Amino acid sequence: MRLARAVAPVATLLVALVCWEVAVLVLKPPAFLVPAPSAVAKAAYEEAPMLAAATMRTALGSAGGFMVAGALGLVLGSAIAAVGFLRRGIYPLATIFQMVPLVAVAPLMVIWFGYGVKTTIAASAVVAFFPVLASTIDGFASVDPGLRELFAMHGSRGLSRWRKLDLPASLPSIATGLRIAAGLAVIGAVVGEFVSGYGGRDAPLGIVILTAMREARTDLVFAAVALAAIVGFSLFGIVNAASWLLLRRWHASAR
Repeated sequence: MRLARAVAPVATLLVALVCWEVAVLVLKPPAFLVPAPSAVAKAAYEEAPMLAAATMRTALGSAGGFMVAGALGLVLGSAIAAVGFLRRGIYPLATIFQMVPLVAVAPLMVIWFGYGVKTTIAASAVVAFFPVLASTIDGFASVDPGLRELFAMHGSRGLSRWRKLDLPASLPSIATGLRIAAGLAVIGAVVGEFVSGYGGRDAPLGIVILTAMREARTDLVFAAVALAAIVGFSLFGIVNAASWLLLRRWHASAR
């Protein structure tokens, strides 16, 4: 069953690529409009050193933004869930801020953090922050009130109750938020690179995409986008594996 689950999406992807290749051969659209998968693979091979370095920079920016978002979301979410005033005052404002398009505030990040990886991390963190915050608050709100009363009866409050009850009981919800944040972190990083990236040998994937578009190298655009997707999938996979390990221990301790 596990092998079938792994093979099914890979087989679907291969069939889609074959259909794409055949469609390009038959319809013959302009290369700058829709390149064939073989052309994308050729561009990736020819520009492999540059793409590898760009992918690493985008991956570092995404991972940095995700870690910042995870830490801030967990800490602020815990505080907001514990203090009613903060939940009524800050949580609605955080929800409204999440609705502001990143492309609208990204130029401000360039002013605050300058060009380069700092703005990339900040943009990534802004996009990935809210899912962690919301999932943490929802997780803490779902803790059994009876267990809280029991902890209170035994004099366990504050950080002690947070560590022994609130956080462990909220792990399933927090893990879901972290999975969502992992995918969004890459999106935020690439958008941040669009406005704060730097060219030359240190260019990340966002700048590679913009440069290739200006040069009408659609094959290179597709290759860079595919690598950005791989970064997102890899980060999601790492977070998913870590969440599975944590939840496995959580389920074992809950028995």
